[in-house]
Amino acid sequence: MADVLRTPGGLRRALNWYPPYRFTGVRVLEMADDWSSARVRLRLTRFNRNYFGTQFGGSLYSMSDPFFCLLAVNRLGRGYVVWDKAAEIEFVSPGRGDVYADFKLTEDRMEEIRAATADGSKALPWFESTVTAADGTVVARVRKQLYVRRKRDA
Repeated sequence: MADVLRTPGGLRRALNWYPPYRFTGVRVLEMADDWSSARVRLRLTRFNRNYFGTQFGGSLYSMSDPFFCLLAVNRLGRGYVVWDKAAEIEFVSPGRGDVYADFKLTEDRMEEIRAATADGSKALPWFESTVTAADGTVVARVRKQLYVRRKRDA
């Protein structure tokens, strides 16, 4: 099972069956074979509709929560420790239907992290994504900070 989760397709399928995602309308649509990007959709359902009939803010954050960490840990490999450190979300406009988020990790950013951690130091990089409606309207902006360092020799 663990080997299946180390492939983009296997992880995508596992996340789509993960109960907190499955029952709240979150679906991983794409995960790049080189772990450089992911695309996620959140359907507006009765389970994530707030008092006003729009997307619940907690669901907007949840759909964005693990992806930068998952992409980074798989791009960097087993020689690194990667954890979520901090997060921010700014709600811009109501999500009145399905919403989408794209997560991208460029090779330049990965090289910056490798260089910053080469001597065993930790790095605390920030990453940004935007949650948009199908028509491109910005619904939320999400920032995630990761804790990254090389593993110490055992």
